[in-house]
Amino acid sequence: MFANVRRPEVLPIVLAAAGILMVTMGIRQSMGLFIGPINNSTGLGIATISFALAIGQFAWGAIQPIAGAVADRYGPKPVLQGGLVVLGLGCLLTAFVDSAWMLVLSAGLLAAIGSGAGSFSVLIGAAAQRLPADARGTASGIINAGGSLGQFVFAPLLQKLIQWLGWAGAIGSMLLVALATLPLVNKVTGQGVIADTQGKPGDGGLKQAVAQSLKDPSYLLLHAGFFTCGFHIAFLVTHLPGEVALCGLPANVASWSLAIIGLANIAGSLLVGQLISKHRSKMVLAVMYGSRSLLIVAYLLLPKTDWTFYAFAAGLGFTWLATVPPTASLVGKLFGTRYLGTLFGLTLLSHQIGGFLGAWLGGLAMVEFGNYQWMWMADIALAAMAAVANLPIREARVRSAVVA
Repeated sequence: MFANVRRPEVLPIVLAAAGILMVTMGIRQSMGLFIGPINNSTGLGIATISFALAIGQFAWGAIQPIAGAVADRYGPKPVLQGGLVVLGLGCLLTAFVDSAWMLVLSAGLLAAIGSGAGSFSVLIGAAAQRLPADARGTASGIINAGGSLGQFVFAPLLQKLIQWLGWAGAIGSMLLVALATLPLVNKVTGQGVIADTQGKPGDGGLKQAVAQSLKDPSYLLLHAGFFTCGFHIAFLVTHLPGEVALCGLPANVASWSLAIIGLANIAGSLLVGQLISKHRSKMVLAVMYGSRSLLIVAYLLLPKTDWTFYAFAAGLGFTWLATVPPTASLVGKLFGTRYLGTLFGLTLLSHQIGGFLGAWLGGLAMVEFGNYQWMWMADIALAAMAAVANLPIREARVRSAVVA
């Protein structure tokens, strides 16, 4: 099943990239666990804390095309190293927050920017340029699964650390985790199979590539779908602990639900990595977005028990960040791999504009209405529209196992 990535010149690159993403996404996707403890400790208020984390959602996306462009120009090594250091520093400073502006600076900017610099656009771009074409689809699924494994590991781990060390000790200790990840950067960026990194015929450089991509209707439709994905994920990862509390369930239901999402997405990411080698990526995306609408409807109709949350988490987790491999694959098919870090970074920016709104509006809904009902309705509608938006994207039928 994974024969195309088991080669000795390929596997170390893939596993190292997955390991880095495990840390950067594991920390980032567990930030919602700190909303209650920070509020209880500082009295900043749910809306203020949600806004700071919403800034983090946007900052994580905004850094993606910038980090991708720097990596495309100067190489991914300094970008990844700098990202891990900044992530660790942001976590450490978050432990000392006592005001809204400090929280925005530490968790909203530094931790988010650091995580973003060590995330999908740079890692998948770096791997794609060092891997043969037949391994890229499967490799992107494995790398993506690393991020999901991080959520599975870090959500319950941080919940336990909050209990043992307090919220400040738990988030501050992530500095050590980020620094311990630095040796993996050499594996991702070292010598290996360097794939063809030339642009499409008539390549006029990065600026022209960006300008042409922003005029392409297929690329813009891809952005629209990914915007919805960001809205959905950021809302849930930020406010699922609050939803669990509204249902009168203990906090560990939220942490285990986030962990189950990560575990399920490992399977989903690996499966999607295989599917996009055999089927059109746009169809895979349409099915995943459509399934989210149906799952949310089912959740709203079911009684709110711990097992309802676990089943809901498992269903959503199967498609959670499994949208990344087919989205990156479509960008590569449309424009080649030469500027994949930058162009995929721009789609991630769209993802995180949606993420900003999902995290922020969730906090406002809670303050205004005392629940998240309107957010669930918006989530259902947006997911359905995202499924439809992917169908007109220009993509040839898959005739071989080659994935751009």
